[in-house]
Amino acid sequence: MKRLAILLICACLCGISSAQNTDTDAAHAAFTRRLVAAAVARAKVHVRYVPDYVRIGYPGGDVPADTGVCTDEVIRTYRALNVDLQKEVHEDVQQHLSDYPLAARRADANIDHRRVPVLQKFFERHGTVLKITHSAEDYRPGDIVTWDLDGKHTHIGMVVDGTNFWGRYEILHNIGEGPKIEDVLFDWKITGHYRYYGPKG
Repeated sequence: MKRLAILLICACLCGISSAQNTDTDAAHAAFTRRLVAAAVARAKVHVRYVPDYVRIGYPGGDVPADTGVCTDEVIRTYRALNVDLQKEVHEDVQQHLSDYPLAARRADANIDHRRVPVLQKFFERHGTVLKITHSAEDYRPGDIVTWDLDGKHTHIGMVVDGTNFWGRYEILHNIGEGPKIEDVLFDWKITGHYRYYGPKG
């Protein structure tokens, strides 16, 4: 009798866990659809590539809307879903400065979230780190990808739901000519692959 009671409790707990997982998966799928739509919309905006250090407001600060770099496209895409990476990154750098690369020698709300290595560390800490592979099907819409361009320069973009001739998902990025959606996933050395659904809780 006791064993039956234990089995029933376990079955109930498993049912609750399964329902919670289903709800989370549905919420993540809905978030991803909105995120990808926001990324695709960025490709229609005219932006001049301006890498200057700029003092901006906080929270919710941004460089002029017609300027920006690769990181700004990721930031603006998340902002469309009310996720403020400036605030999230700045607070995490403040609290865990030693975990971040030397680029963040001190917390600076004007620039930390606009640096690829800092964003990489933030996504490692608060997102899901995915495998880096040479298989296109491992990269899904909404995923964030970072690259090493030439050993000196880094780059970041987001996988969207548009595909190339062979069915490979394309990337929303800005490498100097404004935000574009292009088939560039394997054009450079991939250094990071992440998913991030916004702050938890």
